[in-house]
Amino acid sequence: MISNAADLSSLHVLVPVRGFADGKTRLGESLDAEERLTLNAGLLRHLLDVLNRWPACRRVIVVSADEAVLGLARDSGASALTDTSAGDLNAALAAGRDVALARRATAVLILPADLPLVTAAALDTVLDAADAALAAGKGRPLVVAVPSDARTGTNALLLSPLDVIEPSFGVDSLAAHVRAAKRAEASVQLVYQPELSFDLDAPEDLERLEPDVLLRLLRLGGAALAEHDALDLGEELATAADPS
Repeated sequence: MISNAADLSSLHVLVPVRGFADGKTRLGESLDAEERLTLNAGLLRHLLDVLNRWPACRRVIVVSADEAVLGLARDSGASALTDTSAGDLNAALAAGRDVALARRATAVLILPADLPLVTAAALDTVLDAADAALAAGKGRPLVVAVPSDARTGTNALLLSPLDVIEPSFGVDSLAAHVRAAKRAEASVQLVYQPELSFDLDAPEDLERLEPDVLLRLLRLGGAALAEHDALDLGEELATAADPS
């Protein structure tokens, strides 16, 4: 049974990933299929490396239907959960939350894998906001959200207890999460953090990214793919080039 009180003592991180070939199709105008696949792998490896160095993170759970993604997650020390939701992101996150609960998580942080600038220091700002909300709310349930650059999406969502609200990612998710938190009478904090608010969704986002950062991500992705023996790169590339 989930406690009604907020508790940050055992924070688990959920990372949903569509797939190396399926993700970031809007970047197809700027990157070819191989570059896009490699970038997706690099973004995930970068995030997992940051989380492995972040002391607050007790466990990472990667949720995906892509076996290549799950293999990279395992190689990086994360738990891998097969997504059976048929593309329903919020259902996949609910399944990941249930796994975290079974492993005695007291709080969960949901992060997308497409955060090229994420650092442990940036994640600390989210945790600091949660600590402040916990103190101000005297143990009330808490919701901490990081808006996307466009201020309509949610680029990070911390929940304690885990079921204080249901994840509502999609169009105008930030407003949906704030409304749900108010209905739950939870303490709410919005954290405007540039390194977390910036994600890679469109060609113009790539233009804003420093070339050396993009190159580093591509190198990370290339190394990750090379290390993962189970990955059939030819099949992945064929899927990326022709998603139909």
